[in-house]
Amino acid sequence: MSDRGFCFLFSCAVILASLGATGWLLATGQAATVDGLFLMLMSLTVAAGFALYVMYMIKRAMETPVQPAAKPAKAAVTTAAAKPAPLVPAEKTE
Repeated sequence: MSDRGFCFLFSCAVILASLGATGWLLATGQAATVDGLFLMLMSLTVAAGFALYVMYMIKRAMETPVQPAAKPAKAAVTTAAAKPAPLVPAEKTE
């Protein structure tokens, strides 16, 4: 499986878990407390963040890939024979 496929499935699992936690908070009445309200808010924020990522992934997957135009081959460049580097002693002695 490709990394994109794994990220997509992981993101969908996180979205479902966040929405499930929100539903549980509403079903049990814990959303009426201050702690439950903030937990629900954070759960919905996480779900929204991953949903934006999934929408971006789907949009990118639907785009057609743009291939760069092929560049013409360059002509072979002939160079003059390279001069050898002069030999320089590592230390000068006097």
